[in-house]
Amino acid sequence: MRRRLAPLAVLIASAALLAAPAAQAAPVPKPPAVKACSTAATSLAVDRVRRPVNHLLLTLTNDGKRPCYAYGAPTVVFDDEPAVTGILQDSVPQAVVTLEPGDSAYAAIGLSSPGGPRGRTVHHLSSWLANRKLQAVGDPATLALPKPTHVDDSAFVTYWQSTPDLALTW
Repeated sequence: MRRRLAPLAVLIASAALLAAPAAQAAPVPKPPAVKACSTAATSLAVDRVRRPVNHLLLTLTNDGKRPCYAYGAPTVVFDDEPAVTGILQDSVPQAVVTLEPGDSAYAAIGLSSPGGPRGRTVHHLSSWLANRKLQAVGDPATLALPKPTHVDDSAFVTYWQSTPDLALTW
C-alpha cells in the first residue's frame, strides 16, 4: 500500500507560506549623487615648488562631507588681468578626479619660459572651479602668491590631477 503523503506535504507547506506575512526587504539607500566641487565646500592653496623651476602647485582639498568631482582645470587669473591663463591641453587625465572628504587634487601652474613675452611680477591669483560642462562656476577663491612671483604670457595651468607628481610632470 502506497501512501500519498507527498501531495499533502506540498499542500501544507504552500498553505504555511501563504499564511506567513511576506518579509519586506529593507530598501537599499541610494548613494548621494556626486557633484562638482565648489569653493563653498573646498579649500585652495598655492605653493612654490623646487622642481620644476618656474612652477607653482595649486591644491584643491575637499572640506565637505560628501565626495565631489574636480572637473577639467581651474580657471586662473593673475592679479586683475583681463585674460585667463591658458590650459595645457596635453595634461588631460584619463578620468575625472574624484575627491572623497579630506582628499586633494592638484594642478601645476607654469609661470614663464626663457625669454617669454611680457614678463611681470604678480601678487595674487583668482581661481574658479568648473562644472561638468567645464564652465567656470561659483565665486572665485583669491590666493596670495609667494613673493616674488614672475609670470609671462607663456603661463599655463594643467588639468586637475590625482597626485602632485602627476601635476608637476608638465
